[in-house]
Amino acid sequence: MQDSKQDPAIRWYHERAEHVADDYESLSFPDVHNWLIYRLPPGGDSTVLDVGAGSGRDAAWLAERGHEVVAVEPAAALRGEAARRHPHPRIRWLDDQLPGLEDVHRLGLCFDAILLSAVWMHVPEGQRARAFRKLITLLKPGGLLAFTLRLGPEAPERGLRAVSVAELRQLAAGHGAYVEHVGESADALGRPEVSWAEVVIRLPDDGTGALPLLRHIILNDEKSATYKLALLRCTCRAADGMDGLARSPGDDDDGDGRVELPLGLVAMIWVRLFLPLVRQRLPQLPRHDGTPRGLGFAGDGFRKLLDLDVAPEELRIGVRFSDDRARALSMALREAAETIRNMPAHYTTFPGGDQVFHARRARPSRAQDEAIIDAPFLWQYGVFRIPSELWRALQRFSVWVEPALITEWKRLMADYADRQGQQLAPAMMEQALDWREPQRDVRLARERIEALREAGEPIHCVWSGRLLKQSAFEVDHCIPWAAWPCDDLWNLVPATPKVNGNKGARLPDAATLQDAEDRLKRWWERAWQSAPETTIAERFRREAAATLPGLRDDQSHDLDSVFSALDLRRIRLKQDQQVPEWCYRTYPKPTASRGSRRPD
Repeated sequence: MQDSKQDPAIRWYHERAEHVADDYESLSFPDVHNWLIYRLPPGGDSTVLDVGAGSGRDAAWLAERGHEVVAVEPAAALRGEAARRHPHPRIRWLDDQLPGLEDVHRLGLCFDAILLSAVWMHVPEGQRARAFRKLITLLKPGGLLAFTLRLGPEAPERGLRAVSVAELRQLAAGHGAYVEHVGESADALGRPEVSWAEVVIRLPDDGTGALPLLRHIILNDEKSATYKLALLRCTCRAADGMDGLARSPGDDDDGDGRVELPLGLVAMIWVRLFLPLVRQRLPQLPRHDGTPRGLGFAGDGFRKLLDLDVAPEELRIGVRFSDDRARALSMALREAAETIRNMPAHYTTFPGGDQVFHARRARPSRAQDEAIIDAPFLWQYGVFRIPSELWRALQRFSVWVEPALITEWKRLMADYADRQGQQLAPAMMEQALDWREPQRDVRLARERIEALREAGEPIHCVWSGRLLKQSAFEVDHCIPWAAWPCDDLWNLVPATPKVNGNKGARLPDAATLQDAEDRLKRWWERAWQSAPETTIAERFRREAAATLPGLRDDQSHDLDSVFSALDLRRIRLKQDQQVPEWCYRTYPKPTASRGSRRPD
């Protein structure tokens, strides 16, 4: 199933989309999957992946019961038919396919359940090991992988191949999972030559070893400097808020399953972390005096950034550097990339001795007089590779992993200082290690609202649709600042004070976001994409590519794609951080206590 244009199965379903959909819709989910219903997780906080979603029958049944569903269907006409028949706000349609599911992996989601109904027989035998590995790494601990296997004659014109329960048992055993249920049933459409096997595979724990590996690096791994902790914190930060820049190169059966990041991104976060530490003269090595001397990455570029008083929070996507500042930044990132490759990436190892991280430097380029921090700028420094299971663990657990890193970093610095007969104030270390987000800044959004009004264009609240009064409007963070500090342009939207106050620090739920889709896209188009300054439209694109999941940094993005990515970011925060949801239609009337909350 590598090329959808050539694959006979996808072509067959594409050409017969309406007829196939009618067949599927003639049966209900309980008709086909009654054996599975009581094994599914409860709806509400559960996320389900439906691979080969067909007419959308199963995805719709799951969504109606409160599950957030990602429905994957590679046959374009069938996917369109399904979306038309089942326009549910908790279903996200995706064009992707086995064995790689590359676009699903880019979303950064982990699933409570994955359903493959009448799909496995379309995967060629030689690609099934890779397909199973890709599926199992998408599961949460305790998650289930449910198959229905077609037992019947092969049909090459439809890409139907022989399958067996024994094959799935073997694949499960090789990935630390177990077969929880096996059953068999007659064909629900009455075909005598076809029967079906039902298989549930369960992942009993994290299934990856990622969390023990994190503990090993943070607490047990030998450290002659703070560099290993710094590198792990860099990957934590990239996974938490800049994972849109990650890419999966598409491994084969013998591939090592690694995710790639721009080495320039890791180096930029590295420099951002170390600038305040060096300014506070905090030791990073056993006999280090806290100055740039002795730090391999603190060469001419890093020292120049210190001299120019560049603030750490300036090192973020979308910021433009020029002249001396641009040249200093270019040199500092080259220096940091070289240190990362030669030191922590080289010496951070699995318990067995192999490297955890791989860094490959690009050929050094000349210092630049003008630099915009975006994906092309950061990729030019090289490639940083991280095991996919570790990357996914950091995406889910960085909010808990990073405090452990900071605690160990403080302990190391205090130990280094103690060896030199000094004592470090805990408050000073905490302040220097604090990740400094930019101050909340909605000025540009307010300016665009005023400019559009002056041009005679009405502005409406994206949530309620009400016309904003001349002096009574607020700029809301669609993804609330309290949950995820982000002033990216896609996240700043106009709202009435009443609605903004009631939304507070909550995520819009699926129905509210879907209802606001057209108003959101209209606002993005008017405020950012059609702004007279072309740099604003370019900033909107760069920020969306860097911080929203599933958008490729090397492509321009239509607003439908940006909206879908926003919805997936919403699900990630709901899933990983349990951020509460808000529904516009049912928000409570303001009270004295609610009215005193700071709106977002």
